[in-house]
Amino acid sequence: MKTCLVVDDSRVIRKVARRILEDLGFEIAEASDGAEALAWCRAAMPDAVLLDWNMPVMSGIDFLKHLRAEVGGDRPRVVFCTVENDVAHINEALACGADEFIMKPFDGEIVASKFFQAGLT
Repeated sequence: MKTCLVVDDSRVIRKVARRILEDLGFEIAEASDGAEALAWCRAAMPDAVLLDWNMPVMSGIDFLKHLRAEVGGDRPRVVFCTVENDVAHINEALACGADEFIMKPFDGEIVASKFFQAGLT
């Protein structure tokens, strides 16, 4: 079973994402900020990361930069899921190694489509 790490400082968003991703066949882990997510990845690299941008402690973009520098950090597919939807943010995310970009609010159909486009389903 593929694993997905859901990284968001909102417990509600993590819960909604968990439900959607479990329906897509993923085993889910959760982190509330980028630092927690990086520690999780160092212990067990996931297949996918659903990543928020704006979080305390370590932002999503900083997490992504650190992840891609880790041994095996090039492997997970990273899908940003954020309210930051301007072209500059999208370009920065893609330049730092994101595979796809979802804008909040989202639903199961959008997540399924983006995970398919990222080669995850």
